[in-house]
Order: sequence, then structure tokens, then C-alpha cells
Amino acid sequence: MKILIVEDSPRLRRSLVEGLSRLGLTVDASGEGPEGLCLARSTDYDVIVLDIMLPGMDGLTLLKRFREKKTNTRILILSAMDQVPDRVKGLNLGADDYLVKPFAFDELHARILSLYRRAHGQSSDRIKNGKLTVDTALKQAFFDEQPLPLTPYEYSILEKLSSSRGRVVTYAQLEDYLYSSTKFVSRNALEAHVSSLRKKLKQVHLNHILETRRGFGYLIQ
Repeated sequence: MKILIVEDSPRLRRSLVEGLSRLGLTVDASGEGPEGLCLARSTDYDVIVLDIMLPGMDGLTLLKRFREKKTNTRILILSAMDQVPDRVKGLNLGADDYLVKPFAFDELHARILSLYRRAHGQSSDRIKNGKLTVDTALKQAFFDEQPLPLTPYEYSILEKLSSSRGRVVTYAQLEDYLYSSTKFVSRNALEAHVSSLRKKLKQVHLNHILETRRGFGYLIQ
């Protein structure tokens, strides 16, 4: 899962990036409105966590401009503005959820997972494909209820492809999903992770479900 945090407090922003990264999410972050809008428009995020009081451009203006692009990215407002009119305005402008500061980190994580499930039409944290199960909350894949020994990158590739089952995920989309915008990664590195994942799927006779579409990307049937 790839997340964008737009929060002007350096301490809170750093805490959110560290906490969500430890849970296996790929996280980009910005402390100001214009930069946040640029990131949101240029990268395919699953969820954006958005503060309202931002320098350069307030969060509601950013939200409005982002929604003008008619994107389906889920947006969660995280704000100290706790009055009912504030929450109503944010939701009416296109936010999918609204969480008031101070907040519990576990609740924020649960809400992010909920938004992710809604975005991908899932009713639970478990994506099932025959005997293969991907648990997006536990960040663990299972075959016949037995855990598969995947690295974080291998798991993330499997999660992305499973949540997009039946659709080709391009090389660029997969790279965006796996890595933050500040990290450069070569195509060879991505292909090496996919190759390693395919070998582990082969060990449980599932190598056939991961297909390569030359020149385009990968998909899981």
C-alpha cells in the first residue's frame, strides 16, 4: 500500500512516516500544500492522509483541486478542527474519512486499511485466490493457511497484483507502489524481486498464477 502524508508538523509527520513504514506501507510525505498537491497529482497513491492547516495552500483547497481531477484515491483528513461543520465541509468536498487530533495511531491505521479495502472492493483484509490468501492487515501471504516466507518486497508485489487481480499492473505502477518518491530503483531490481516471488510460488505449485506481459508489466489471474 502506498500512502501520502501531508502534515505541517515535522514531529507528527516524522512519527507517521516511521510508524506506517514499520507496518509495511510505502510512505511519501510533505509539509506544505503546493508540494502535497504536486505529489498527489504525479503519483498513484492508495490513501492520502491530509491535514487542513497547511502552509502555502490549505488542505481543503488541496482536496478540492485534487478531486477536480476525478481521481478515486481515498483521502482521510487528519485535523485538530473538530467541530461538526468542519467535518461536514471536509466530507462534502470529497474526503472519504475524517479523524480528529489527538488520535490513536492504531485507529488511524485501521481507518487506512478500511479505505484501502473500499478502494479495491474488498469486504475484509483477506484477499483470496483459491488456496492463496493475502492478508493486508497482517502483511502476510498464506497457501492453504500456511504462511509463505516472503520478503517485504515480495509480499508487497503479491499484494498489489492480488488486489488488481485480472488486470495488468505496469512496471511503473509497481515501482511507485514499492518505493517512496525519493528512492531510485532500477528495473533489474524490480525484476529480481518478481523472479524471487515466482520461485517461492512455484514451491507451492502456484507459479502459473503470476504472468509477465512483456513490455507492459505483470498480472495475477
